[in-house]
Amino acid sequence: MKKNSNIKRVLLASFAMASLPAKADDHKEKWIQLFNGKDLSGWTVKIRGHEAGINHNDTFAVKDGVIRVAYDKYDQFNETFGHMFYNTPFSHYLLRVEYRFLGEQAPGGPAWAFRNSGVMIHGQTPESMTKDQDFPNSIEVQVLGGKGEGKRTTGNLCTPGTDVIMDGKLLKRHCISSKSKTYHGDQWVTLEVEVRGSKSIKHVINGETVMTYSKPQLDDGTLLEGGTISLQSESHPVEFRKVELKKLSSGKAH
Repeated sequence: MKKNSNIKRVLLASFAMASLPAKADDHKEKWIQLFNGKDLSGWTVKIRGHEAGINHNDTFAVKDGVIRVAYDKYDQFNETFGHMFYNTPFSHYLLRVEYRFLGEQAPGGPAWAFRNSGVMIHGQTPESMTKDQDFPNSIEVQVLGGKGEGKRTTGNLCTPGTDVIMDGKLLKRHCISSKSKTYHGDQWVTLEVEVRGSKSIKHVINGETVMTYSKPQLDDGTLLEGGTISLQSESHPVEFRKVELKKLSSGKAH
């Protein structure tokens, strides 16, 4: 997605509350099912041009036990980029998401959004977004589907209103490709994101680490210790059949 320089800078005071004590044993923590397999309880939708809480055109829905992001009721996409936010912020955690692309892109969807979606982390709240804001101030773990031929990595990084440190350098480029394989067709892909506050973030695709970086921060340099998690709507149908999270200690990454 495109970088929006006008995104409102919002840093939740509740971020710090999401951290666990350093003595917590990561291996003893249980997986929390953010998606219950039945409905969208615990989530809030925010779509460009609409107030938080309005699920415009039923963009996000549950069907056959999966979260379905679809555009059946759209005549034209008209840059109505959307996100569905989990209502509880987190700071140190392992997130696991299973996703797949299918079907045809919505009429009027931008070419770059073909088989394009994302999982936003360290984000602002939906209520703090302006009505016409495209994307939340956040770190985007971008997921892409293959085009049937050629290389197209997934588990990439995009930075709406944010920056990160990678290989010791502050990156100002909006999107950075991972070293993942290309996944064509409608196959399910497993994404894992290991998040250690502002210390480190790791992207893993089907068990393979494809990207690592540190010090996620707002464009003004404010470090992001935590924030919201959201799923993206960018004009191509996508399904999520698992969204689960395990809290991690705030100690050293393993």
